[in-house]
Amino acid sequence: MGLGLGWKLHGDGGTPAPGEVVRPDERLSWGRTAGLGAQHVVSMFGATFIAPILMGLDPNLAVMLSGVATILFLLITRGKVPSYLGSSLSFVGVAASIGAAGGGIAEITGAMLVVGAVLFAVGLAIHVLGARVVHAALPPVVTGGVVMIIGFNLAPVVATSYWPQDQWIALLTMAFTLVAMVVMRGFWSRIAVFLGLVFGYLSSWVADRAFGRIDSADGSGKVVEHWRVNFDGVRTADWIGAPDLHAPDFKMSAILLALPVVVALIAENAGHVKAVAEMTGDDLDPQMGRAIAADGATTMLSTAVGGPATTTYAENIGVMAATRVYSTAAYFAAALFAILCGLCPKFGAIVAAVPGGVLGGITVVLYGMIGLLGAKIWNENKVDLGNPLNLVPVAAGVIIGIGNVSVEFTDDFKLDGIPLGTIVTLVAYHGLRLFAPPHLKGDPPLLDASAVDPDDGADAGVGKRLGH
Repeated sequence: MGLGLGWKLHGDGGTPAPGEVVRPDERLSWGRTAGLGAQHVVSMFGATFIAPILMGLDPNLAVMLSGVATILFLLITRGKVPSYLGSSLSFVGVAASIGAAGGGIAEITGAMLVVGAVLFAVGLAIHVLGARVVHAALPPVVTGGVVMIIGFNLAPVVATSYWPQDQWIALLTMAFTLVAMVVMRGFWSRIAVFLGLVFGYLSSWVADRAFGRIDSADGSGKVVEHWRVNFDGVRTADWIGAPDLHAPDFKMSAILLALPVVVALIAENAGHVKAVAEMTGDDLDPQMGRAIAADGATTMLSTAVGGPATTTYAENIGVMAATRVYSTAAYFAAALFAILCGLCPKFGAIVAAVPGGVLGGITVVLYGMIGLLGAKIWNENKVDLGNPLNLVPVAAGVIIGIGNVSVEFTDDFKLDGIPLGTIVTLVAYHGLRLFAPPHLKGDPPLLDASAVDPDDGADAGVGKRLGH
């Protein structure tokens, strides 16, 4: 497939038949491909826009660079790993810590650039040594747990930020999105997320006309009386505007604060690749190193001009799971849309004006689907959670990830949420494996139940049926 630009037309380019999937090297008609690309932009826009705001960076620059990063990622992976690269939320806590220690935007982006360079080097090493390195460090029980942490860690965002802004609109939007995904047929079901957004937007506008202002929390969490749909920012925004660029600065104390995130990013990227592989049915192990190196390269590119670190986006994996369209052509379309949107502050203002309740209704579905992809990885690899060696580390890591449990090492540095949950799952699994009795290790894995010695008892059978 070369650089991944030679897409074959799927069928006649129209709506795929029920149960069919559109593979990464295929595409629908360009009109439908553009529509799917727009849906990917909608899905990634919220987090990609919010992350830089939380870190004090230019959100329009982040959106534009997300498009550039996505194109670079698809070219490096030769179009075999359909993914969208948006702003990484893993660095929000690190950015706050660097800021608390007296660092500015330049120091934050400089630290992220170094992390990107390390991630790039790790990806190259994995590409040379083979994916077995990742498999040894990240077996299915761990990668499934990491994917689950990534998805379910987003639950508090829904519960505390989006949903409370308008619970009834959130409920209506959720219900409509569920119906669109399951009941609608053909192409309409494949753009259910976008339809849910439009439905929620219109419902909010109607509610404003019918019931007036709402007294609830706004995007900052402050309870105020406000319109559900507020176009003040849209009216004042320019149509065309260049993002704000700046150079990074390298400060050792800031770099040391950010470096631990590398461990989580490796596991996160591996988890994303595994999730995509589960959906497409392709063996993406040969692309594991390329994908990790590509994420490192795009992070270096983005932070070099003042943007945030990038990462493969779980939100867009959720869209693929819902639409069953894995065409990288849709991601190229999404990337081009994002680049244009990044150069249009008014468009950014329109998306930023999406009511929080609407985002709550959509994300409660998408984030749950992402988390459950982790369970799918366990199921497909016959991971037995009856085995304490599997159950205990994942149980601890998932709760840490969902609850955003934190460990403070100093006044200026702590690990929490996804990074901490990932590290606990990874370290606890391998640490316990060193001391676990042989019958729990299941090494080599015996997937055939007939191979279990009945005299070993139920506990031994659990261990021997463990898939790695």
